[in-house]
Amino acid sequence: MTEVHLRDALDTLKSTGVRITPQRHAILEFIIQSMSHPTADDIYKALESKFPSMSVATVYNNLRVFREAGLVKELTYGDSSSRFDFVTNDHYHMICDACGKIVDFHYPGLDEVEHLASHLTGFDVSYHRMEIYGICPKCKEHATKVQ
Repeated sequence: MTEVHLRDALDTLKSTGVRITPQRHAILEFIIQSMSHPTADDIYKALESKFPSMSVATVYNNLRVFREAGLVKELTYGDSSSRFDFVTNDHYHMICDACGKIVDFHYPGLDEVEHLASHLTGFDVSYHRMEIYGICPKCKEHATKVQ
């Protein structure tokens, strides 16, 4: 499935006139394969051995290109670094208060919220986002062991 997403994403970039450099390919592939919603720094650290001449600025610039092409979403939560998520479908995020881990989930019933909000307010809804905060199983287990 990852290959399909990568191929489609590369086609999208080509259709908007963006040149596919080896760095762009690697950054995009890393985001698609990553389930951790990486920061730009995470991406840089993961790829620096493969691309020693690549800078953090290169990663940020490419993430901006991907965001403008509609391929990634920039997730900002609190004062921590932005995280990046490959856009596949509408989904929501569960965020651990302890370690910051982000996990995707989808619940189709939440799509009705946009329709209801539009109906009740008269707004034309552009989008919505939802985060739910708590403690992930790993942190919960660690906390139980410490007590």
